[in-house]
Amino acid sequence: MQLAYVKTSDRGATDRLLSAVAEALEAQGVALAGVVQTNVDCVQGGRCDMDLRILPHGGTIRISQSLGRAARGCRLDTAALEDAVAQVERALEGDRRPELLIVNKFGKHEADGRGFRPVIAEALSRNVPVLTGVNGLNEARFQEFAGGAAEPLAPELDTILAWVEGLHRDSDAA
Repeated sequence: MQLAYVKTSDRGATDRLLSAVAEALEAQGVALAGVVQTNVDCVQGGRCDMDLRILPHGGTIRISQSLGRAARGCRLDTAALEDAVAQVERALEGDRRPELLIVNKFGKHEADGRGFRPVIAEALSRNVPVLTGVNGLNEARFQEFAGGAAEPLAPELDTILAWVEGLHRDSDAA
């Protein structure tokens, strides 16, 4: 099983890092599947909007919903998230086998068995390596899901790209 994850402490840093990873790998011609997140600043000091870019050539899906300035609840649009999940599932089953699945984060939905969790499991069962982000709130549940087999990577572009390059060397040697 080739499952790696990154953790950062700055708000939005994991999203920016995984987006940079996807851009670099796409420029190298690596076949990707998955999603990366872009946080778009809202006007008037509100919370940011969360958009997922479907890899490799899908569109963008807004997964946040506006609940009003005084709202305190979860802003995740679960229907939009499940639409993104379905698109990534189709990419896994497509004509070109992805060389890497990137999932912007193993979040609360994944920790609860929903969201991208089944896609991650399917990719691993097909021997497609997976890279995801994890935050402190969901790390224990992620480790439980991974059975202790997930590899932590330093949250640095060069480190992650070297890990991906190592995957290619390993598969070429097999």
